[in-house]
Amino acid sequence: MVDTDQTFDTPKLGAESLGIPSGALGGGMTDNVGVSSGAEAETHSGRRRWIGLGVLAGALSMIVLDGTIVGVALPVLIDELQLDLSDAQWVNGIYSVVFAALLLTAGRLGDRLGRRRMLVVGILVFMAGSLLAALSGTAVSLILARVVQGVGGALILPTTLSTVNATFRGRDRAVAFGVWGAVISGMAAFGPLLGGWLTTAFSWQWIFIVNLPIGAILLVGAFLTVDETRAVITARGLDVDGLLLSVIGFGGLVFAMIEGRSLGWWAPIADFKVFGWVWPQTAPLSPVPIAGIIGIIGIVLFILWERHRAKNGRSAILDLQLFTVPTFTWGNLTALCVAIGEFGLLFVLPLFIVNAMGLTTLGAGLVLAAMGVGAFLSGASARHLSERMGAPNVVLLGLGIEVVGVALTALLLGAGISPWILAIVLAIYGVGLGLASAQLTGTVLADIPPDESGQGSATQSTVRQIGSALGTALIGAVLAAGLATALPARMDAVAGLPSESASQIVEATELSAGGTIAQIRGEGTTGKLGESGPAVAQALSDGLADASRLARFAAGGFLLLGFGAALQLRARARRSAN
Repeated sequence: MVDTDQTFDTPKLGAESLGIPSGALGGGMTDNVGVSSGAEAETHSGRRRWIGLGVLAGALSMIVLDGTIVGVALPVLIDELQLDLSDAQWVNGIYSVVFAALLLTAGRLGDRLGRRRMLVVGILVFMAGSLLAALSGTAVSLILARVVQGVGGALILPTTLSTVNATFRGRDRAVAFGVWGAVISGMAAFGPLLGGWLTTAFSWQWIFIVNLPIGAILLVGAFLTVDETRAVITARGLDVDGLLLSVIGFGGLVFAMIEGRSLGWWAPIADFKVFGWVWPQTAPLSPVPIAGIIGIIGIVLFILWERHRAKNGRSAILDLQLFTVPTFTWGNLTALCVAIGEFGLLFVLPLFIVNAMGLTTLGAGLVLAAMGVGAFLSGASARHLSERMGAPNVVLLGLGIEVVGVALTALLLGAGISPWILAIVLAIYGVGLGLASAQLTGTVLADIPPDESGQGSATQSTVRQIGSALGTALIGAVLAAGLATALPARMDAVAGLPSESASQIVEATELSAGGTIAQIRGEGTTGKLGESGPAVAQALSDGLADASRLARFAAGGFLLLGFGAALQLRARARRSAN
């Protein structure tokens, strides 16, 4: 049953369309569907809801894809737009920074102004950003376009999840969340494949142009099939100060986590450039710790401010009372640990596949797509397991399979592994990913009232986004440490190579995360290294495989922590059910 305090805006389908008695919602609800009540109306509205779920899944797919589709096209973007390394990092990272910074605010706006309305606005903004990106001819214009895309993505994500939470009940709820979870886990793996294909077959502009027809279809679908839902908010005022503090806090924190590896966690290791302004490498302090401190202070002030507004009966962006719900708290902790492990793995694997295994970008995308296939298949079937085992147990099963999959990649996979074997192992991992993601979201929000769907959904999305940034930063740091140890050891075994040359090659490989290997491998015996070229390439590949194995074990460790948190989540869910 939908909470009786929930209100629905136009187009109004009548209470019967949501499976609740006519008049239960109050507020002059009317029916303008044009069909009779009863079984016919129920069938019509039921079909309409599921089509609407497809629209929500499509919108979600679009923004998730855009988080990973650009990375594979970066070499082409660097060449054609004359980007330097800093520009390239901003093109890839600014989307996530803006995205994470605005999620809480966007979720609350959806609760207040209407979730479908925010979905439509988000799609329009995202399409505008995609068009600007496709037309970009400079680094500045492309970075600004990615900012616009980030704003649109932040408006879309929490509204899709909160609409699902407010619309679906009973057995349908498990199915709906299964679809949502399968999409968010599977599409991230398909991004590199789609990006590689579009860039190779057409041009880099098409990774953005493709969003325009998709967005247009989604707009029509949203108006025709997605119900308008909103929260009943009686608290007065608009929390502008909270909005600014959340943007500053989460923006600063996510920026620090994303850029720490490239700019230096404390001392600068590279120039930081933004719109012509430069923070030089010669500065005594990197901008990363400053951004991190500002972010932490902003989040602390945000929490204190939200408590203050709640005590005074004023509207707040984040209802801190949500964290008094045990399933919500433990579910978010689980989601954080899992996101660190999952996105850390997604960061390491492409580097391993392209640089150590020697596959093309498109080939790497095809191998990684096996993960997405496994996630989609298991996510779609998760509801059946949920009916038999319960959603918390399905989450545990999925995380267990993920841990096994990561362990297999770490133990069995070296530089000479067959792509087919890697694809099979990743498909196994994807099965666990789909099961866990499909049911974790619904479990976290199970005890959250529909009126609070926007806040609850945005909070979980923010946690997941922070986890993804942490995963890239932490697992990237482990990879860097592994390279610093493994590469010199492997190069020592190459006969006849001067130590000075070996040191230079090792340093270049570390800085490029293995990017130099392909060049040395391609030169064979005709390059500067002569007859030693193939042996050096093999030694570097093996060293990268060793470092990647260490990073994969680290990712598996975070998944184990998530498994432990999921055990607590199951215990709290059982108590809540009783």
